[in-house]
Amino acid sequence: MREWRDEVRAGLLRRLSAPSFSGLGEDLRLGVRVLRATPVVSAAALLSLALGIGANTAIFSIADSLLHRPLPVTRPDQLAVVLAQPPGAPAGISAWSNPVWEQIRERRHDLFDTAFAYSARVSRFNLAPAGPADLVDGIWVSGDYFNGLGVPALLGRTLTPDDDVRGGGSHGPAAVISHGLWQRRYGGTADVLSRSVTIERVPFSIVGVMPARFFGADVGTTFDIAVPLSTEPLIRGRDSYLERSGTSWLAIMARLREGQRADQAQSALRALLPQIRTVTMPAGLPPESQARYMSAPVTVEAAAIGTSNMRTKYRQPLLVLLVVVTLVLMIACANIANLQTARAVARGHEFSVRLALGASRWRLTRQLIVESLVLASLGAALGVAVAQWMSGVLIRQLTTYANTVFISVPLDDRVIGFTAIVTVASAILFGTLPAWLSFHTEPAGALRPHGRSSTSQGRRGPATVLVTVQIALSLVLVITAGLMLRTFASVANRDLGFDREAVLVSQLDLRKASVEPLARNAFYAEVSDKVAALRGVAKAAVSDITPISGSLVDTYVEIENAPPAPDVKNVAFQNVMTPGWFATYGTRIVSGRDFDSRDRANATPVVIVNETFVRRFMASATPLGHRIRKGAPGRQGPWLEIIGVVADAAYRSVREPVPPTLYLPLAQTKEPPAIMRLNVRAAAGPPARLVSTVAAAIEQMDPNVVTTFTPVLQQVEAALVQERMLAMVSGFFGALALVLAALGLYGTCWYAVIRRRHELGIRLAIGATPESLRRLVLSRAALLVGVGVVAGVSGSVWTSKSLTALLYGVEPFDVTTVASAVLVVAFVGLLATWIPATRASRTLPAEVLRES
Repeated sequence: MREWRDEVRAGLLRRLSAPSFSGLGEDLRLGVRVLRATPVVSAAALLSLALGIGANTAIFSIADSLLHRPLPVTRPDQLAVVLAQPPGAPAGISAWSNPVWEQIRERRHDLFDTAFAYSARVSRFNLAPAGPADLVDGIWVSGDYFNGLGVPALLGRTLTPDDDVRGGGSHGPAAVISHGLWQRRYGGTADVLSRSVTIERVPFSIVGVMPARFFGADVGTTFDIAVPLSTEPLIRGRDSYLERSGTSWLAIMARLREGQRADQAQSALRALLPQIRTVTMPAGLPPESQARYMSAPVTVEAAAIGTSNMRTKYRQPLLVLLVVVTLVLMIACANIANLQTARAVARGHEFSVRLALGASRWRLTRQLIVESLVLASLGAALGVAVAQWMSGVLIRQLTTYANTVFISVPLDDRVIGFTAIVTVASAILFGTLPAWLSFHTEPAGALRPHGRSSTSQGRRGPATVLVTVQIALSLVLVITAGLMLRTFASVANRDLGFDREAVLVSQLDLRKASVEPLARNAFYAEVSDKVAALRGVAKAAVSDITPISGSLVDTYVEIENAPPAPDVKNVAFQNVMTPGWFATYGTRIVSGRDFDSRDRANATPVVIVNETFVRRFMASATPLGHRIRKGAPGRQGPWLEIIGVVADAAYRSVREPVPPTLYLPLAQTKEPPAIMRLNVRAAAGPPARLVSTVAAAIEQMDPNVVTTFTPVLQQVEAALVQERMLAMVSGFFGALALVLAALGLYGTCWYAVIRRRHELGIRLAIGATPESLRRLVLSRAALLVGVGVVAGVSGSVWTSKSLTALLYGVEPFDVTTVASAVLVVAFVGLLATWIPATRASRTLPAEVLRES
């Protein structure tokens, strides 16, 4: 028998001291078995990790794609962008006029390897041959655009300089379509190259299809159709920008020569700039404006990551979200560390036996490290799937009716590398404590009664620290979520000064209509009157700008006999409209009158101003009857008599303060633009029900008028995209953090009750009441919650200040929000502790004494 025991012991020692590779495989198998032995606990840990790692990966992939990822083109490191701004200014997209681009294009070989231009903003192209618009995203590009980026076509060819000529190339206007449009509209068929597409009623031959990975040079957007710059007059007609020196609408990018730096290209461009500025000087500029035009700054900066107007807007929100999801992952790791610690304590007898049989402390520690890595790896695998889903949801949240947001988030080596780093960091965070406990296990623990080892004695202090950290971090996230939710509520419920519910906006595009420019005023007035008479329509009016559309027209203003104060910027926004516009939007006329038939083209020029205009420029005067004029110095128009004052109403943004605003009668505008907006107020019900009725009435007047329809409420909701996204994401993760902290507190208290069961039974046996035991457990939990709350409030003082730029209608350290968050965390902590406290109060002294 003794020989048999020696042989068994020797076999165990050989297994415990086996080579590392075979021991690692055994550790992996044992780690999987441990996870399978407690499926509920393991599932909760995996879900926590999947959400934490997935959220971090999702936000990282979006931020990386928008802020740091190079364009998917040939040698992106050679790309540079020409910017109209001082060095060091936040890089967005600088717009240039086509005459400036043509001058640079002629000199491009003296400056760069090549250069190309493209429309700085994605346009909406109408593909419908007749009737209501069928809109897709389109861009104008120069002939060298695709060649300059180094992107070949997937099918057919790209555009060339031969296509970029007035009226189209030798075979007519050509277009390149995206892979997405090819799939959606043409079913991915190869015969697409034999087809044509009608853009704004003009046929374009499809000459190529671009690869799926290519979205253009502007990060955050994509295109469905690209057409040559020189075909722009075919689409815009009389309103073409091509020959206008004063209209900036193009971005200019270059590919540097091998070994050339951006600053060298900048010096070469600045040397030629006086010639370019002289040739492209807009006509009619006063001397002051000419001097500013000649001295305007120009820089050339590296553009490996492309251009983007979204970077400046979403840089800080993405950083905030990255901090939020990092804190959530830390809370999840703290929770899993508690679970792993409980497992390590429960396995104390096993570890003591293994040590007694000759296993090394490093072997036990390695076993727990491997178990943590297995858990983290499984969580990361699920997290990658969560990241793909979550990033898609977030990007879709940014897309509105007028702005398609496209951010490529491929699962490439950058994302995989980040996920791997997060996975290893998570394993270290939640695996260190149980590994440390196992390292300090004593072999003598195997001889203690009931299999207790020293691991279970007095080693729960770190667990309570973890719970306190969880509570503190969750409170920071709940406060952050509260601030974001209150910001969204403040912006969404702001009094905008007009009725957002009952108005439908129809864009009227007359570029292909039979209406001559001088007849547009009469046509717009006729449309307004005819639509106002339709059944179900309460009011109707035509205007240049609609509220909260993001568009603006600003101008210098001069008050007669009242020179502006030196500290007041004499700039106001303006809008042009037909009579009845204020009634259509429900904006109150404070004094004076609305526009009417008296305000004809040959009548006294008039204007209506808002209350902010009066306060800023005419605080000491009665506005009615006073005269103002607008325009830059030296280019002012006629004097305008103020005939009315209207209540303040939001102009461009739901966040911005109401600007001083001028309202001008359309009848006194010499040549209104070819695109205006028809504003229709529904008599009852949702305004979208009027679309078919209004569209039919306009088509009867001129079937070549292109119309699109958008409820004003949809425009307002589109303006709330950032606030809604931050409120949604921070609210979700704030709630998740709260749940994780509650689970951590629950687990700690539950374990404490089980560990102290013998003590609690003796307390009851000698006269303690169940209520006193419940208070004992609750008081201990209250201490943990209290310490966590103090730490969380202290941490939120710093984090809240970093949110200042994102807040609206609420202070960074808002007492109401902080107090509410503290109450929520305290209440959830009480709920999490109540069940363990109740179990403690129901301990039976007789059972405990029999077990002793």
